[in-house]
Amino acid sequence: MSSTPQDPFYSSPFGPFYRRHTPYMVQPEYRVYEMNKRLQSRTEDSDNLWWDAFATEFFEDDATLTLSFCLEDGPKRYTIGRTLIPRYFSTVFEGGVTDLYYILKHSKESYHNSSITVDCDQCAMVTQHGKPMFTKVCTEGRLILEFTFDDLMRIKTWHFTIRQYRELVPRSILAMHAQDPQVLDQLSKNITRMGLTNFTLNYLRLCVILEPMQELMSRHKTYNLSPRDCLKTCLFQKWQRMVAPPAEPTRQPTTKRRKRKNSTSSTSNSSAGNNANSAGSKKKTPAANLSLSSQGLGAIPNCSLNPGRNGDLCHSAAVTPSGQFKEKH
Repeated sequence: MSSTPQDPFYSSPFGPFYRRHTPYMVQPEYRVYEMNKRLQSRTEDSDNLWWDAFATEFFEDDATLTLSFCLEDGPKRYTIGRTLIPRYFSTVFEGGVTDLYYILKHSKESYHNSSITVDCDQCAMVTQHGKPMFTKVCTEGRLILEFTFDDLMRIKTWHFTIRQYRELVPRSILAMHAQDPQVLDQLSKNITRMGLTNFTLNYLRLCVILEPMQELMSRHKTYNLSPRDCLKTCLFQKWQRMVAPPAEPTRQPTTKRRKRKNSTSSTSNSSAGNNANSAGSKKKTPAANLSLSSQGLGAIPNCSLNPGRNGDLCHSAAVTPSGQFKEKH
């Protein structure tokens, strides 16, 4: 059947033509196809640099990846940031997977000012397992992708909700071990949980601890501080944000019409007003100058890694005007 202009894209001697008039050379679904091709080009020698390049090509710097599924002990939802995404894809192959690709059927696209959303209710994540046995796993669910509205068209949010999965074993393998009850019993057991390997599930559980520590890790890498100093500075900045008063909206000054008065009365009133203002400013001066920066050291509630009395982890620390921490004994 020859391609027609009603297709999403069709070939012609002058190049591809698309159904939608967008400033992109490809459609959002084609980016998923390109990601599948990049995953197929992976080799056993692919290191962390290869996975970082893969994530940089297809994910934004502030991208998030979310997986939702239900296990025996209840529903689960894991969300990881951009720095943990490369490791997530690598754990899939570390669990015995030799091939990974995504299939989108009947997806819907919606265009916004700065993003494109692809909503596919019939998405399938297909993984080919070489160990512990040759098995093909089809994980079905709903995939929602948000792409940036630019030339790179990278993924900003990835949300995959798993509904069901199937593990397929070739009939030839079953025929080879038809007379071996132990092998048949092993073949009847699932090798994944909701289509995910144990390597991936353990990594997602670990990300629950690693994700909140990204701020400490980035601060340690940027400023070369010790873990204790990183924790102190992060807690101090959060404490500052908590005690900082909310910004008040600016009000436009209201203009009032002056009333004419006698020169003598106006002179006496102005002198009395100046005296009152000077007295008021003298009273407000000590309160206005009361701040942490005007003092030599300011006591700040902070947390220590060593427990104090009654198991309390909090103690008092001090910060100098230069911004350095000083513990109070």
